[in-house]
Amino acid sequence: MAVSACVGATDEQQRELLEHGTALFPAACYHDDLEREEVPWHWHDEVETTVVEAGAAILSVGGVEHLVEQGDGFFINAGALHRIWPARPGACRLHATIFHPRLVGGSMDSIFWQSYLQPLLSDPCRQCICFSQTVPWEREALQAVERAWRACAEEPPGYEFRMREALSWEIFLLSQHQPPVQKAPSEKALRDTERIKAMLQFIQEHYGEELTTARIARSAAVSASECLRCFRAMVGTTPIQYVKQLRIQKAAELLASTGQRIADIAAACGFQEMSYFAKTFRTVKGQAPSQYRTEKQGRPAP
Repeated sequence: MAVSACVGATDEQQRELLEHGTALFPAACYHDDLEREEVPWHWHDEVETTVVEAGAAILSVGGVEHLVEQGDGFFINAGALHRIWPARPGACRLHATIFHPRLVGGSMDSIFWQSYLQPLLSDPCRQCICFSQTVPWEREALQAVERAWRACAEEPPGYEFRMREALSWEIFLLSQHQPPVQKAPSEKALRDTERIKAMLQFIQEHYGEELTTARIARSAAVSASECLRCFRAMVGTTPIQYVKQLRIQKAAELLASTGQRIADIAAACGFQEMSYFAKTFRTVKGQAPSQYRTEKQGRPAP
């Protein structure tokens, strides 16, 4: 199974559109170089388990940021909105495996699903579990994660069995080691999550248009001040800054994959002035749009 970067398009609710594996074997492995491209806000129906191969990363889930050092890792539950970026300048690479729970749980009426998967998937306190090499059971989980990734990347005979065994063991370890007692997310936190998803959906559908904080707020039936509070609490930035980041992300995807004129891409992504687009793109990506396209496609931009 080929290893690729896991930075994919998302649907209207920021749910990732990338299919991880196949219906026959719903799992895939990825090598992410965060020095080149961070993992933007998204969520998926599968669970994700990752080891930091080099450098250090910051994982943001549920309004909480986690510093993950080299050799450590994390588990992200299904449906959890998250983002990952380098903790500091320099190399930052991840080994990620994303798989549907049915790979290890089987049918929903199986003992595997009911005893091990369902309690984990339905626990609002376990959107994210970080693994440290200094904790024995977490080190064992990290080893299982790396075994699964290696099996997927190298595809030895029977790699599907090896992957399923390693990931099943990780799930077992998680089931046996509950986190310290903590409060479940409050009704307010759950409400904020739903509001954020509604506003992200609206932005995804209208990023090419003129957007204001007030217009974004109306999509979730909240005030402009409440919209600002939700974004700062859940996403860590303002609505307008998020829109700008998304527009640059969409423009980068078009520059890398199409032959459209740069001016047309800028307009389609909501930038009315070419000079402002070029300046913003360079600030975010560290190079001009034309240079970015040449690097990605190996040809000059029209």
